[in-house]
Amino acid sequence: MELTKPLPPQDDDIEALRTGLTKFNESFTGAVFREKISSFVKDDSGKIVGGILGEINWNWMYIQGLWIDESVRNDGWGLKLLSQMEEYALSKTTTNIRLETTTFQALGFYVKAGYSVFGELANMPDGHTCYFLQKQLGI
Repeated sequence: MELTKPLPPQDDDIEALRTGLTKFNESFTGAVFREKISSFVKDDSGKIVGGILGEINWNWMYIQGLWIDESVRNDGWGLKLLSQMEEYALSKTTTNIRLETTTFQALGFYVKAGYSVFGELANMPDGHTCYFLQKQLGI
């Protein structure tokens, strides 16, 4: 047996870890539907000016990130992307969504969109607060 030093992992090492975790978790939960999803806003030339990344796992959607370029930031694209992901979640019988944001990002945007804060982490990053939010769809 050998304990390796902390180093950037190789792809096959990450896959071995994921496979082991999935096997362990599913021994308790049964097989779980998983899906990575995304949607993008593209300008007339096809350049990405916004997008959202998410993943469905354990009947929850986790929004990993939402970004809108400043040139189109106040045109409603963020809400359109978020709403589209919520509709997609519902189409997969997923009624819960979670995400994270920080003090310099979009807390007010998410609260206005119906998300509620369920936790905070101070100094993440230094001098800022990370907020954990959730929304239950269809209620």
